[in-house]
Amino acid sequence: MTVIWERSLWVIGAIVLFWGIGAYNRVMLLRNEIGKAFAQLDEALTRRATLGESLLLHLRERLPSEQASIDALAAAQADATTAAQWVRAKPHAADPIAQLAITSAVHGAALTRLISLVEHHSELVSDAELYGIVDELKLVDRQRAFARQVFNQSVQNYNEAVRQFPTRVLVSFFGFSESRSL
Repeated sequence: MTVIWERSLWVIGAIVLFWGIGAYNRVMLLRNEIGKAFAQLDEALTRRATLGESLLLHLRERLPSEQASIDALAAAQADATTAAQWVRAKPHAADPIAQLAITSAVHGAALTRLISLVEHHSELVSDAELYGIVDELKLVDRQRAFARQVFNQSVQNYNEAVRQFPTRVLVSFFGFSESRSL
């Protein structure tokens, strides 16, 4: 009788061990997917920052009356770049993502303001190079929106896995926590 109980305990222990390994690997896979999705988003954010710098260079001399808007974009761009660097280290961590969401929104608003200024100044609309930058910024913004959706879907999949029982017990044991979407 004790041999049967002993074997049963070994079988149950093996099942729990293999389940734990599988659950851990699944959560790690989903967390790595967040990193891959952020890499796509980061590419769009970096391209937007580069184009924003080009826009700033073109507009500093041509719109001296709008220096406050130009400075606001430069400051927002610096903050967004810093936040993106912070997220690169841990794209699954909630605090850096929250900071990036805030700085990205401020940066987008400042960029939209300058683009609308360019579109309302007839002497700037005729500049083909400047208008090319504006068109490319609009394209990059659409790409960024798509990459953001992919990132948010990856975060949602990860968070659902983290919340499920009994994986939730394992997750708390290994220190996993929920991520945040943008």
